[in-house]
Amino acid sequence: MAESHDTSPLDLIADIGGTNARFALTDPNAAQAELINVQSLPCAQFASLQHAAESYLQQLPTQPARAAIAVASPVDRDEVRMTNRAWSFSQTELRDKLGLRRLRLLNDFGAIAWSIPALGGADLATLHGQRHLPMCGPVSVLGPGTGLGVALLVGGSDAGWRVIETEGGHVSFAPLGEEEQHIARWFSARFGRASNERLLSGAGLSHIDAALAGEPPSAAAKLREPAAIVAAALEGRDLRARQTLARFCAVLGSVAGDAALIHGAKSVVIAGGIVPRFLPFLRASAFRERFLAKGRFAAWLEAVNIEVVTHPAPGLLGAAIALRAHPEESDQ
Repeated sequence: MAESHDTSPLDLIADIGGTNARFALTDPNAAQAELINVQSLPCAQFASLQHAAESYLQQLPTQPARAAIAVASPVDRDEVRMTNRAWSFSQTELRDKLGLRRLRLLNDFGAIAWSIPALGGADLATLHGQRHLPMCGPVSVLGPGTGLGVALLVGGSDAGWRVIETEGGHVSFAPLGEEEQHIARWFSARFGRASNERLLSGAGLSHIDAALAGEPPSAAAKLREPAAIVAAALEGRDLRARQTLARFCAVLGSVAGDAALIHGAKSVVIAGGIVPRFLPFLRASAFRERFLAKGRFAAWLEAVNIEVVTHPAPGLLGAAIALRAHPEESDQ
């Protein structure tokens, strides 16, 4: 930092996606993790994570000495390269540039997974079943946003929680039926490979729409904005938009069912910024049918409850909880 400040008793937390950089403060001595001074900054306005963080920090009278930052990428090495944003940085250099004594980096969906046990009924919408009380793992946490995040939450309130960060969104897409075979061929021609993230993301919604419209699988394809597709589908007059969103929901059901089987999940929690915008449409879609369409294990999946996160900032909350749970891991 260019200017010296007194140390703040509050911790810095951040959730950095491909589109927005969300920042907040949290009091490590409070009884529960709470978010203070939440701000969302467009990533496109900043050249790097450091510059976005400095823009937030310069408004504060005192500077935090500890931070937990969730980013949409793997964080197991010092050099971090974000998957859906052209930002890269060294963890140790970022810590030093921001004047931090401790810095903990988390995967963005790992941070969301940390928040799940702390969420109440007002923060979740039930798609199927009821939450197990007391909540216990394994819990599959996944969801579409700028990309497709996947994490695994294990443990319980008595033994303690542990989050396993994954890159499960990049698993290959497994199409079912003629329409999805067509979509898979379109995506393979456009990107060289059809992964689940390519379909289940904001950009994926636009590309599914283009594939169904007969657009060429190239950069010349005319793309509609994801928000426009969702709005048109919910309005009900645009048949292709409804077909696109219905296919998106069906594929999400398949992927959620696959995640539950892989993780041996008792619960599935869907997060991300896209799904809460069309919950009634999702409930009426083929999501549930495709979630259960796993042959001999359909009956096993019947017992898995499914919820959608409606909390406005689960990544921030989860980062704060992770920092409180393992403060000793924040040292770089």
